[in-house]
Amino acid sequence: MTHEQSDQDRVESRAHLLPEEAAVGSDDPQAQAEAILAESDLREADQGAAPDTVLEHRTSEETVPPVEPPD
Repeated sequence: MTHEQSDQDRVESRAHLLPEEAAVGSDDPQAQAEAILAESDLREADQGAAPDTVLEHRTSEETVPPVEPPD
């Protein structure tokens, strides 16, 4: 299977609307699927591509020490 075929398979699979998508309808499920998958691929390739999404990586040494409750 070529890369192009697998992309087409992904689009065809995603073009089957989810129940909440079917409830509102779609003029072009194929184009909608292509757009959703393209955005998904972009986010997967560039973790900072998602708007308002920041993933922080911290070690345990960088966290705030726990505060002991008063007696």
